[in-house]
Amino acid sequence: MEKAVQSIERAIRIMEELATEKEGLGVTELSQRVQLHKSTVHRILNTLLLYGYVEQNPHTERYRLGMKLLYLGGAILDRMDIRSEARDILDALAKEVNETVHLVVPEGDKAIYVDKIDSRRTIRMYSQIGRRAPYHASAVGKAILAFLPKEEAETIISKGLERYTKNTITDPEKLRNHLEMIRRKGYAIDEEENEVGIRCIGAPVFDHTGRVVAAVSISGSILTVTRDKIPELSKKVVDSARRISEKLGWTGEKAKN
Repeated sequence: MEKAVQSIERAIRIMEELATEKEGLGVTELSQRVQLHKSTVHRILNTLLLYGYVEQNPHTERYRLGMKLLYLGGAILDRMDIRSEARDILDALAKEVNETVHLVVPEGDKAIYVDKIDSRRTIRMYSQIGRRAPYHASAVGKAILAFLPKEEAETIISKGLERYTKNTITDPEKLRNHLEMIRRKGYAIDEEENEVGIRCIGAPVFDHTGRVVAAVSISGSILTVTRDKIPELSKKVVDSARRISEKLGWTGEKAKN
């Protein structure tokens, strides 16, 4: 493996740290987080600022990610076949159930939201395009994790199961048993495991090789996505995931784990 270019590596570390703070960070705090001298951080920020990759609040002097990254992210999303293939199906699902609908894809040790259609209700989900979802504590994440090759799933589980709410599954053996149930049923449920007051139902999407490449979910308040609606909603989300899979060339065979 070739050695990383130091200046680019430092710029990436700075942008990744800025991504964690909605209100931005000052130079001092940022330098402490990335363990670089303030003058070095300041020089890199000035360059990123010049090209629009970061912006500075004139009142607080804090830096945050700039709109140029949104342009780059949009270019990536536009070229993702799965997103374009799924859009009509997601639209129809969202209108039918009047709940928020998500599409996520696996990305490293978490899944990433690549599309979202909000419900017409006043409640808004914490999720957003580009945000990452924990595999073990979200319906979409568990729907993917359950159908990943066993070695890949175990690698993710071995990195630790962070607790997000009192309902989060943090015991590895309990999670393995839970994933087996998901494989039998064909869908996953998030019972306030990632966000208090929110229930989600997710199902896996497969490509032409039978490999899980995404997941679709219906998400909403526990007051509207009630337990008695799970049988009906799970059928709808599984059907939508199946239709997307078929558009990707899936013939009904799952890849061997």
